[in-house]
Amino acid sequence: TVGDILKYIETLAPRSMKMDWDNVGLLCGSKATPVTKVLVALDPFEHVCREAADWGADLIVTHHPLIFQAMKSITDETSIGRGIMTLLQDGICAINAHTNLDCAPGGVNDVLAAKLGLENIQVIAPAGTNEEGLPYGLLRCGEVSEQSLEHFLGHVKTALGCEGLRFVDGGKPVRKVAVGGGSCAGGMLEALDTGCD
Repeated sequence: TVGDILKYIETLAPRSMKMDWDNVGLLCGSKATPVTKVLVALDPFEHVCREAADWGADLIVTHHPLIFQAMKSITDETSIGRGIMTLLQDGICAINAHTNLDCAPGGVNDVLAAKLGLENIQVIAPAGTNEEGLPYGLLRCGEVSEQSLEHFLGHVKTALGCEGLRFVDGGKPVRKVAVGGGSCAGGMLEALDTGCD
């Protein structure tokens, strides 16, 4: 059921680990809904909801939330409204794990740090610890062998399969790196305070 899948996701990324402003969990449908087909996506955009309906999915699981801020109406006059209406008309439920999955041990930011080959990975400014005593929080930092920024960015492009990067050259080599999937600019000063290059 949707409830079984939600329970499993929340064992990996408990909702208690989400940022205060975030919206996570079951955002459309019923926990009792039986599930045989799940569509997984980054965002629950209108075309993703339509794809789920066309494919016959019972559930969409996304990283970003279907409903992020309070809505005053759900109509066919907005893309979000049309997406929600598609899900409701086709009996499709929607679950997301957003900042709880970013913050969780083994979650998005740990995977990102590992993908970049960082070593001695630590949580920057932990928000707490989980049941196993592991710290959790939004940002990670780790180390690489000292190298030029140009060399490190070439590695980042290859590791993440991206065509380009935006950066500012601080004029020094890279040794300690902070990572955060998504909008993490608010943690930049904390990253600098930990000695990140």
